[in-house]
Amino acid sequence: MSNECIFCKMIKGEMQANIVYEDDLIIAIEDINPQAPVHLLLIPKKHIPTTMDIQKEDSDILSDIFESAKHLAKEKKIDESGFRIVLNCNEGAGQSVFHIHFHLLGGRRMTWPPG
Repeated sequence: MSNECIFCKMIKGEMQANIVYEDDLIIAIEDINPQAPVHLLLIPKKHIPTTMDIQKEDSDILSDIFESAKHLAKEKKIDESGFRIVLNCNEGAGQSVFHIHFHLLGGRRMTWPPG
């Protein structure tokens, strides 16, 4: 974990976060600037700065992210209407916190292309 990373601080309990789900590998929190009625961030407990830093041994984390997203989509009742999972990599793509996190968005009509 990084001492300066805001998500690492949330994971360690050093910073307030509205955690809606937690298991051994990840936490899920409500986004502080929601872009949809449901906007959660699924964050690995392991500090991985960007998509480019993911290693083969992180496959269990990635699998857990998607299994948890499925569970949360059902819980938030967006599983049937549809939802989007977004992962940004680096500043040009909109990544502002350099600890990978997946946005789970739903509860409104999504347009294409995004951004």
